[in-house]
Amino acid sequence: MTAEELRSIIAAGLSCEHLEVEGDGRHWSAVIVSAEFAGKRPIQRHQRVYATLGARMHTDEVHALSMKTLTPDEWAAQHHRP
Repeated sequence: MTAEELRSIIAAGLSCEHLEVEGDGRHWSAVIVSAEFAGKRPIQRHQRVYATLGARMHTDEVHALSMKTLTPDEWAAQHHRP
């Protein structure tokens, strides 16, 4: 799997305002910004992303995914945008 393929899978299942994916084909890191994360705890946000990957997490197609999950407001605050 490529970073672009993983990015496309996540984007197809979750409305993202910003999405960065990096990795080596098995171990990935992602920054995911979505309004769907509003009011959710970090574990709930991660579960939402895992839901977009479905069986790929269980079949080891995606061995590991480290995530930074943010709402648009959190993302803006971190990047000093009004």
